[in-house]
Amino acid sequence: MNPEADQLWRAPRWALAVLLAVLGMLGPFSIDTYIPAFSGIARALGAGPVEMQQTLSAYLFGFAFMNLFHGALADSFGRRPVILWGIAVFAFASAGCALSQSIGQLVFFRGLQGLSTGAGIVVSRAVIRDMFPQAQAQQVMSQVTIYFGVAPAVAPIVGGWLFVHTGWHSIFWFLTGVGVVLWIANFRLLPETLHVTLRQPFNMRNLMQGYWQLGSSPRFLLLALASGVPFNGMFLYVLAAPAFLGDHLGLAPTEFFWFFLLTIAGIMGGAWISGRLAGKISPRRQIRHGFQIMVVVSLANVAANFLFTPSAAWALLPIAVFSFGWALMVPVVTLLVLDLHPERRGLASSLQAVIGSTANGLVAGAIAPLVMHSTRALALTSLLMMSVGLASWFLLHRRWPEIGRLHAADAPVGPRTAR
Repeated sequence: MNPEADQLWRAPRWALAVLLAVLGMLGPFSIDTYIPAFSGIARALGAGPVEMQQTLSAYLFGFAFMNLFHGALADSFGRRPVILWGIAVFAFASAGCALSQSIGQLVFFRGLQGLSTGAGIVVSRAVIRDMFPQAQAQQVMSQVTIYFGVAPAVAPIVGGWLFVHTGWHSIFWFLTGVGVVLWIANFRLLPETLHVTLRQPFNMRNLMQGYWQLGSSPRFLLLALASGVPFNGMFLYVLAAPAFLGDHLGLAPTEFFWFFLLTIAGIMGGAWISGRLAGKISPRRQIRHGFQIMVVVSLANVAANFLFTPSAAWALLPIAVFSFGWALMVPVVTLLVLDLHPERRGLASSLQAVIGSTANGLVAGAIAPLVMHSTRALALTSLLMMSVGLASWFLLHRRWPEIGRLHAADAPVGPRTAR
C-alpha cells in the first residue's frame, strides 16, 4: 500500500471505485457490444462467418498478449501513464473500426482494441491495493466486480439497440465516445498511486525475473485459476444466449432481458455481500462459501436439465445463483493474488488477466459453439468450468492452509472479526 495514499485521493471512496470500475469493464464491454451486429457487419463488408470470427479472435489475442506487459509497464513507469495511453489507443482503434471499409481493416483495428483495453482492468486492480488496506480493498474490489460482471450482460443489449436503430458503425462510434470521456476523466482525476520507492527497474533481466517468479509459483497459478476459470460457468450462457434463450427456452428477443436482469442481479448481490463481509470473516471462509453456492447450484442445474424439459420458468434461476456465488468469492481471490508479491502487483494482475482472458477466449471461440446446441451440454460445461476453479482452490488450501487467513493488522476493529 502506498504510504501516502490518504493524500492522493480526498474525494469519497465510492468515487474512486466508480472510476476504477469503469476502467475494469471496458475490456469485457468491448468484446460483447458488437456481437448482435455480426450479421449486419458481415453483409455490409461482404464477410463470411470465418472472417467475422477473426474479428473476435484478433481482439482476444491482442487482449491476452498485451496483458502480459500492461502490469510490468505499470510497475516501472507508474499506473497513470499506462492507463492514459491504453485509453487513448482504445479510442483511436474504436474510431478505426467505425471507419473500416473492409473486413481486413476491421480485424486490424479490433486487434488494436484488444491490445489496449487490458490496461484498464489490469492496472485498476493494482491501484486498488496501492490505495487501500486489505479489508477496504476488498470492499472496493467488490464494487468493481459489480461493473465487471455486469458488462458482458449489458453490452449485447446496448450493441443490439444501437445496431437496430442507427447501424453497426454507431456501435464503434459509441465506444470511441466512451474512450474519449474516460480519458478525460482519468486525466483530470486519477492520481499516480505507485510510490516512487516501489518502482521496478525496466530492463529485460528484471522483467524475466518477475515473469519467472510468478509463472513458476504454484500458489500464484492456482489462485489465478480459482479466480479466472469459474467466471466462464456464467459467461458460457452469455455467449450462447441466442441459442439458449431463443431456441431452447423459446423466448422472443424482446424477452431476453429477463436472463440479463437475473444475471446482473446475482452479480450485484454477490459483490455487495462480499463488500459487507470484508474484515468480518476470513477470506478463505468467504471463498469457501462462494464455491459451496456454485457447486450446489451447478449440480442442481445439471440434474434439472436431465430430468425436465428446459423452461424459462426455472432454467434462468441457476445461472443467477451461480453468478451470486462467483461474485461473492472473486474479489477476495483477486486480492490474494495481488498480495502474494506486493512489489510486483502490476505484473501479478497482468498474468492473472492473461489466464482469465485465455480461458474466456477458449470458451468463446471453441467451447461455446460446440455445446450451445444442448442445454444438458451447457449445464455440464458450466459445472466443468466451476470445477477447475474449485480443484485449484482445494489443492492450494491443502498445500498452503495459511493462505486466506485474516490477519489482525488487516481487519477493522470490531466484535465480529473472526478467523
